[in-house]
Amino acid sequence: MKLSISAACQGHGRCYTLAPQLLSSDDEGYVTISGGDPIEVPAELRELAEDVVGSCPENAISLIDA
Repeated sequence: MKLSISAACQGHGRCYTLAPQLLSSDDEGYVTISGGDPIEVPAELRELAEDVVGSCPENAISLIDA
């Protein structure tokens, strides 16, 4: 399962506050994925990744079956 961010991100910050293990922010406050986009989500972080997807008010974060 891979985590991806779309251009719909508006920089609310909920996601990287919730999951700093997976996400961070750039200088303008927009989310970035640590390690590149998309990134493979480790099995132990999949539930957290699902929470992150649900936390985004812009629906800019998605999980992709890989």
